[in-house]
Amino acid sequence: MAYKSLLSLALLAVTAAALDVFDNSTEIIGKRSIPNGEGTNNGYFYSVYSDSSVTGTYTNGAGGEYTLTWGGSGDVVVGKGWNPGGPMSVEYSGTYAPNGNSYLSVYGWMTSPLVEYYITESFGTYNPSTGGTHLGTCTSDGGVYDIYTQTRTNAPSISGTATFQQYWSIRQTHRVGGTVTTGNHYACWESVGLPLGTFNYMILATEGYSSSGTSTITVGQGTGTGSSAPTGPSSTTSTPGSVPTGGSVAEWGQCGGIGYSGPTACASPFTCTVINSYYSQCL
Repeated sequence: MAYKSLLSLALLAVTAAALDVFDNSTEIIGKRSIPNGEGTNNGYFYSVYSDSSVTGTYTNGAGGEYTLTWGGSGDVVVGKGWNPGGPMSVEYSGTYAPNGNSYLSVYGWMTSPLVEYYITESFGTYNPSTGGTHLGTCTSDGGVYDIYTQTRTNAPSISGTATFQQYWSIRQTHRVGGTVTTGNHYACWESVGLPLGTFNYMILATEGYSSSGTSTITVGQGTGTGSSAPTGPSSTTSTPGSVPTGGSVAEWGQCGGIGYSGPTACASPFTCTVINSYYSQCL
C-alpha cells in the first residue's frame, strides 16, 4: 500500500447481486460504497475494498478460505477474520503470488486511540517499512519482526477522515503459512511506546497496490499463546525461560481477556497481569 491507508478505498463489490451471494461463490470486482463491503461468511467476518480501476474476482470459500485475483491500478484489500479482533493465535495457509506491490498481513483497526495495524508475513516488490520509523524488533512464532510506525494525516479510516498512527510488524523472513500470535505483537508494540486501543475488525488480508496477482488463503484460530516479547524500546528481545511448576502459562503468555478461552493459571513465579480489557499476560 506504500503506506497509503488500506481504507483510502472504495468498495470491491458484487456486480448486480446482494452481498450474501458471496457465500461460496465468485464475483466480479466492481464498485460499491464501503459499508456494503463487510459481512459474515461461514462463521468468519470478511472485508472487501478497492479503489480506482482495480479489476479481478473475489471468492468466499468454505470455512476461512478466500481467493483473490487482481490487476489494474489502485488499491485492493480483501480478507477473512474476526470482528472484533484481538489477542489470538491466527493460523493460516495457502498460496500467494503477487506481481508488484502487495502485502500479506494480519490487518486490523483499533479505536481510542485510532490505529491501523499490520503484522506482515510476506510482501512483493515494495518494502512497507519505507518511510516509517523503526522502533525495535519482536520475536514471535519462530521469526523476527521489525517494528515500524508512521502517522497518517487527514486520511480515510474506519472513523472517517482522521489523523492516526499505523503500527507495523514486518517479518524479516517471508513466509506464506503458519501461526501469528497477535497478542505477542500487541505486547511488543506497547513495550516500545505504542499504546493499544479497543479492537475493531481483524483479517488475514491480501492487498495489492497498482499490481496484479493471485492469492488463496485459509484462516482459522488456534490455541497457542506464542513465545516472546521485547523488554523495552530497543532491538533487543527477551524470550521466556523454562516453565516452573504451578501453572500452565509461561512468562509472556496470554492468560486472560475478552474472548480468550485458554488457560489462565501462570507458571510460578509469574502473575496474570491485565494489559487491557482484551489481553492479560503472565509477567
